[in-house]
Amino acid sequence: MVVEELVNHGAEARLIEIIRKMGLKELYPPQELAVKAGLLKKGESFVIAAPTASGKTLIAEMASLKVFFGIGKKIVYLVPLRALASEKYEDFLDKYSGIGMRIMQSTGDYDSSEPWLHEADLIITTNEKMDSLIRHRSSWLRDIELIVADEIHMIGDRHRGPTLEIVLTRLRSMYPQLRIVALSATIPNAEEISRWLGARLICSDWRPVPLREGVFFNSAAIFNEGTVKWISEVSKVAAIDIALKTIKDKGQALIFVNTRKSTEAVARMAGKYLSDLLSEEEKRILAGLSGEVLAASPEPTRVCKKLAECVSNGVAFHHAGIIYQQRKLIEDAFRAYRLKLIAATTTLAMGLNLPSRSVIIRDWWRYESGIGMIPIPAIEIKQMSGRAGRPGFDKYGEAVLVARNRRDERYLFEHYIKGEPEGIDSQIDDESALRTHILASISGDFARNRIELLDFLGMTFFAFQRGNRRLTSLVEEIIGFLEDEGMIVAEKDGLHPTRFGRRVSELYIDPLTGVVLRNALTEKREKDVFSLLHMIAHTPDMMALRVRKADYEEMLDVFYAHAGNLLIPDEEKLPTDEVLSEIKTASALMQWILEMPEDKIVGHFGIGPGDVRTIIELSDWLLYSASEIAKIFRLKDEVKKISLLRVRVKYGIKEELLELVSLRGIGRIRARNLFNSGFKSLGDIKKASIGELSNVPAVGKIIAEDIKRQVSPLQGDIANHTTSV
Repeated sequence: MVVEELVNHGAEARLIEIIRKMGLKELYPPQELAVKAGLLKKGESFVIAAPTASGKTLIAEMASLKVFFGIGKKIVYLVPLRALASEKYEDFLDKYSGIGMRIMQSTGDYDSSEPWLHEADLIITTNEKMDSLIRHRSSWLRDIELIVADEIHMIGDRHRGPTLEIVLTRLRSMYPQLRIVALSATIPNAEEISRWLGARLICSDWRPVPLREGVFFNSAAIFNEGTVKWISEVSKVAAIDIALKTIKDKGQALIFVNTRKSTEAVARMAGKYLSDLLSEEEKRILAGLSGEVLAASPEPTRVCKKLAECVSNGVAFHHAGIIYQQRKLIEDAFRAYRLKLIAATTTLAMGLNLPSRSVIIRDWWRYESGIGMIPIPAIEIKQMSGRAGRPGFDKYGEAVLVARNRRDERYLFEHYIKGEPEGIDSQIDDESALRTHILASISGDFARNRIELLDFLGMTFFAFQRGNRRLTSLVEEIIGFLEDEGMIVAEKDGLHPTRFGRRVSELYIDPLTGVVLRNALTEKREKDVFSLLHMIAHTPDMMALRVRKADYEEMLDVFYAHAGNLLIPDEEKLPTDEVLSEIKTASALMQWILEMPEDKIVGHFGIGPGDVRTIIELSDWLLYSASEIAKIFRLKDEVKKISLLRVRVKYGIKEELLELVSLRGIGRIRARNLFNSGFKSLGDIKKASIGELSNVPAVGKIIAEDIKRQVSPLQGDIANHTTSV
């Protein structure tokens, strides 16, 4: 279908003109199918199941533009990750801000209704943030006409799936006329999902770049259509040799492995061979990019330095242990063809929107806690493989699984190459997820009694697949738990939230986290800094750091040193692996606020700078939640302690620097330099000359002038904000 024919299927001239300006003359087959099925006409929802790069996003964009040109209704674009939200935001801003579309992004602060989003035409947000906005009854929700649910297959994810499922169920129950356009790669039970959503299914296997899938063993990659590709041994690492062959042929490659250390090892080894293939101009550009990667962190760590070294050779590693700014630099450079190769963890594959000519899956198994090493589900392998083939650059894409022996070779062909991916199953029968969403239903007055609660759960994908029997028994258990913990009151006339229960739901924390925080804060004992840090590490919402063999002796010493002050029941004060993991997390936070350099934290605790950022961000959220719970129980001293600790965690400072970091542009390094130079308070800065302040390391004239402007109109102590942050 040529673009001009859209007029026959409900498209306005403006919409056609926008698509034409994108350089499109003809629709891809999945897009044509959707348009002919009524995408641009009112009323119907759609599930679009098609391979990566087959044009799914444009289908959602066309539906969104149709709404935008209508009567002032809103579009919400749901994504599973913050990084994907930022990527979509930048892309849509570039495409559509010129036509007057007000595009806004909302991914943080789970304790806000975000009233400013009332001004938006298109809102890009994560599933979790949307859940939070629904709980806060944001007034603009009633103006939504279209929900785009990107990566709908994530409903089958153990961790993120329940929230997406509940969000879609809640919105459909609140606004039955709401349209949904759900996007997914091809999955076996796409029809089942479309029937649940009451949507039309558009299913296509068409790809703009043909894909061939194969298995590598004994110097040869054998593909599903019968071709064979011989690979010369260069590095003695099969995955690298396959990648180097692609790069020599002017393509790019992704290598997926199952651990962070493996990504770093593969990238560093590949760099030794890849650097010889680079031109002098490419090396010059990469040297600049390497500097940017290093400068992205205010305190470059050993991981940052390894990454920068790899980048200078045209390769990068990509895992959750590196910070977001560095991941973005890497991804942008790969899209711009500056980087030739990325080694990434298999668990991060979902968040990588990076097509390349070759996708090499070295590790097709990974560790699952409590189980051990297990094969990766076929659907995930298919998702990785689908990234092979870059539209506009490659004539074909290659996805290669690496076999260790002949037995593996047969298994990989039968299970992954010829086999069907698993269907998507609901995950909301997970007790942790269900208690969170049941409390939200009761506290938000979405369900006023058991009947309404079960009616709502009866609308979920879980009930559609398996009926309500399993949920009914779980609901009773969870209602009992919530009542016992004082979050709800169960009476004859219904289910009613307490003030505590309602606030826990608004804070977007697991009810069990709320219980842990309440019990700890109401303990009749002195609460020191370490015990408060352990308190948040003890919650299910914190990312606990894994205890290595090398950590055990030190963590045992820390545990016994603080056991008497830990704010947990005495029967739980045992040095189990779980408790020692919490102790390690609290210890890392403790060293952070004692101003241990970030590189030393990374090295000492065996974590990445990205992990440091994650636990700081989670700590800020959990300390804020603890402060809000302390207010409910009128614990004024605890509120003050926690508020001060929250600032220390945010900046990574000792208490003596609290006043200095109240200044804009002053973080922990500049604050420490100012303090060590004799400027220990805002009063000292007020008295100092710009010249004196400029001489402080990492300050300089511009910052000196700025902080002087900040303190000059102030009288007395202005650091009181630290008790209300």
